[in-house]
Amino acid sequence: MTDCNFYHPIEIRYGDLDPQGHVNNAKFITYFEHSRTHYLRHLSLYKKGRSFLDIGVILADLQITFHASIHWEDQIKAGVRTTKLGNKSLRLHQCIVDQHSDKVYATGRIVLVSYDYRQGQSILIPEEWRTILQNFEGL
Repeated sequence: MTDCNFYHPIEIRYGDLDPQGHVNNAKFITYFEHSRTHYLRHLSLYKKGRSFLDIGVILADLQITFHASIHWEDQIKAGVRTTKLGNKSLRLHQCIVDQHSDKVYATGRIVLVSYDYRQGQSILIPEEWRTILQNFEGL
């Protein structure tokens, strides 16, 4: 399962490589995070100029399955799709694929919790977010 309604291109930097010449596994998490941030911005859930404290989500769970090594010359994109909306959490599917062939490098399952950083507690997913995500993802 790699079909997503949102993809963001990822530039592989030389510093992302490990001594074996492929992208270090830890960078996959960074690529997922980068695409999630752009996903939130694309949906206007996170607006430019807002504080990180206003984003309103916190990472609760992350699982990655590695399918193939990524090398410096590969051209990749990271996809995001919300697959489930709970009361306080949302489940995402993420993937890293080749920009041209859609070869799958990694897939992941992510759980984000709607969170009030100032109060330090989880909160209900705001109705505005719920509506936007349902409309965009067809949930």
